[in-house]
Amino acid sequence: MSTSSTSPTPRPVNLLHKVGLIEQPWSPRVVAQMNDYQFKVVRIEGEFIWHSHPETDEAFIVLEGTLRIDLPQGPVYVAPGELYVVPRGVQHRTAAEGEAKLMMIEPEGVLNTGQEGGERTALNDVWI
Repeated sequence: MSTSSTSPTPRPVNLLHKVGLIEQPWSPRVVAQMNDYQFKVVRIEGEFIWHSHPETDEAFIVLEGTLRIDLPQGPVYVAPGELYVVPRGVQHRTAAEGEAKLMMIEPEGVLNTGQEGGERTALNDVWI
């Protein structure tokens, strides 16, 4: 893994420290990259928008709090230390009562709002 696309990291990445540096919820930040995949951390609270990613699966790992992923067939609850993968093309909405801290794994260049766009679209490929 690397801390940027060109230089290797000299030490492990502390995910909770990195996510603690994020000031705004719903603002994913890249902490490492492996080949074409980025590891992002994000703080969330409340509900996001319904969206999908037709080009890729999206993995969520919960670091703190509880993540709710709303799917067409009903919600999935993901606890700290658990992983859930939303398959490509599946409509979903992430949510948390209170704050949740997550790591996401997805290909470089994937927007957090998929093809929906709008005011919740975060800047992409921002490293922390």
